[in-house]
Amino acid sequence: MSAAHPFRSSAAQTTRALLELRELILAGELTAGERLSEVALVERLGVSRTPVRAALQRLAEEGLVQPLRGGGYAVQAFDEADVDDAIELRGTLEGLAARRAAERGADPALLARAQALLAQIDAVLTTRPLSEEAFARYVDCNAQLHALLFEMAGSALLSREFARVAQLPFASPSSFVLERGQAATVLSIAQDQHRQVLDAIARREGARAEALMREHARLAQRNAHHALHDQNALGQIPGSRLLRRRPPA
Repeated sequence: MSAAHPFRSSAAQTTRALLELRELILAGELTAGERLSEVALVERLGVSRTPVRAALQRLAEEGLVQPLRGGGYAVQAFDEADVDDAIELRGTLEGLAARRAAERGADPALLARAQALLAQIDAVLTTRPLSEEAFARYVDCNAQLHALLFEMAGSALLSREFARVAQLPFASPSSFVLERGQAATVLSIAQDQHRQVLDAIARREGARAEALMREHARLAQRNAHHALHDQNALGQIPGSRLLRRRPPA
């Protein structure tokens, strides 16, 4: 019996180290390019070295830290091209999921759940201006809707790859939702795209569903480009301090 307790404790420490390290990086407390000392992290997080090493390995898989040639890790830095690529990769997977959902025939129960989420988003968007609470509800419903797309596709492989890609900085569906004061129009456009994608899936129009979902990702890219050049918007994005800023022309 007692042999099981150290295992559970180690697993819990690894999870805790992973969550806390990820938060430190996204909050900018560990800066882009900074070499990470295992000894310092052990002391800072209050866990042993093994969980810290496991957490660093997981963060390397997510793309938040990079292995160094001589051993160890450093916090990854990103530029605008990396942001574009991350969103493009997500859009490619979402487009394929939309096509598969349409071609294979989505479960009616899942389509009903998607429609219910659309209705919740519609209710949120009636608020003018968007309150902080309404904005948070939009982000939550939007994330659920995008994840549901992969359930409708019926592909464990696509679901797994989407979960991995969404861990990349700036790649999750709500990474570049604009600040509340400027978001209403853009979110209404995104909501119309959601509705069209679900219509294409319900009609089993695979090519149309894929094209619409790819266009939805392009809207996210345009939002990203706006945010990257707007200090007020950029400051609200988790992980923004990991971005390398281009020198002024």
